[in-house]
Amino acid sequence: MKPNFLPFILIAIALGLFGALFTSCDDSKTYAELLTEENHYVNNFLADQRVINGIPEDTVFLTGPDAPYYRLDDDGNFYMQVLDAGTKGNDVEVDELIYFRYTRYALAEYSDGKLPAGSGNNITPGSASFRYGNYQLTSSSQWGQGIQLPLLYLPIDCKVNIVIKSQYGFSDETTYVLPYLYNLSYQRPQI
Repeated sequence: MKPNFLPFILIAIALGLFGALFTSCDDSKTYAELLTEENHYVNNFLADQRVINGIPEDTVFLTGPDAPYYRLDDDGNFYMQVLDAGTKGNDVEVDELIYFRYTRYALAEYSDGKLPAGSGNNITPGSASFRYGNYQLTSSSQWGQGIQLPLLYLPIDCKVNIVIKSQYGFSDETTYVLPYLYNLSYQRPQI
């Protein structure tokens, strides 16, 4: 009769996998530590910018490449620089289809006043759209809430830079806890 080594081999494999699992967990960070890092990345970028801790009461923003970054919420999840305020009265309607162009930059890689290489449909052409305020649709919710936020204050043809923390960014990336700077422009579908 031949001895059956299969149970011993399976136990050895299981113990090896169990040991590998615990040694890899030692290097992981807690969610609180990731949030602290995210705040550091945002603060590192904003330290090189002019920041105003709120929006103007009349929502008339200073514009251009030297305009300040306006903090849009009390928790510091969004900071927006208005490059072009757009055409007054060209406001978005709830559930309106909006196309947007973007380039985004990982703020974790921001160093010495320089942004890393960007990614997005300004670099690799493609269409991106959402239905304003309609997060029931995956086509809208996948981009996160931060992409739509500038249209709460500005007309559709505006151009902005906006810092967006992870929980309001792309829905499939929230677990990475990484903030991004987005360069955004919007338009209605061409008829």
